[in-house]
Amino acid sequence: MTHFIWDVNPILLELGPLQLRWYGLLFVGSFFLGLMILQWIYKREGKNPEELDNFLVYVLIGTVIGARLMHCLAYEPEYYLSHPLEILKVWKGGLASHGGLIGVVLALYFFAKKHGQSFWWLLARITMPGALTAAFVRFGNLFNSEILGLASDKPWAIIFARVDMLPRHPVQLYEAFAYLALLALLVTVYRNVSSTFATKILPGIFFLYMFTVRFLLEYTKTRQAEYNIDLPFTTGQFLSIPFIILGIVWILWAFISKDKVDIRK
Repeated sequence: MTHFIWDVNPILLELGPLQLRWYGLLFVGSFFLGLMILQWIYKREGKNPEELDNFLVYVLIGTVIGARLMHCLAYEPEYYLSHPLEILKVWKGGLASHGGLIGVVLALYFFAKKHGQSFWWLLARITMPGALTAAFVRFGNLFNSEILGLASDKPWAIIFARVDMLPRHPVQLYEAFAYLALLALLVTVYRNVSSTFATKILPGIFFLYMFTVRFLLEYTKTRQAEYNIDLPFTTGQFLSIPFIILGIVWILWAFISKDKVDIRK
């Protein structure tokens, strides 16, 4: 069986010591596309899009700090605690989506507080740009030939020639397309329910869907963290479980409180 061979250079453009990587382009590009989605939401709900002028600064900082710290402390704690200055070298790679999410939530809280907005309203609507960014990050992982899947003989398996010649599950694509489907689901729900109910239900859908996908697809991934004890789940699965539980509880709360006054602050 002939499998597709992936051998794309992760560097898109090189100018002397400067490098433009596909990952960086997709990562930053997703934030600008996400901002366009949020501007559409603001206009749709009669809010001033100009309030979002410095929104990307908050979200980018929150994402990078949260994702970097989670990667360093959850996936490679022994190395980074022994070499703390390495934590600052983000350009070497190593970002964890669970930490990025926590960082974004904190950034949203400070942004909403500074601009006198409802944190809960904003949190619900950032789920749509968030799903888009999650998908683009996985496309970036594909260009980096990282977050590899387990060896597979499936006809759609891909050979990552920059790593080895084993056909593997293209788990980066599994996740990316799953997150694009999540974006479509969130937009559909948002457009077909009241603004009040959207504020309640969207975060629950996001947490439950995204981290259930993440939990299940870990079974097709190579392990990203090695510990001395034999864990029944991967690190990614352990980190996903609290978010899955949160999503279930959130959705149940949304339906139970559907006819009650919405939380505004």
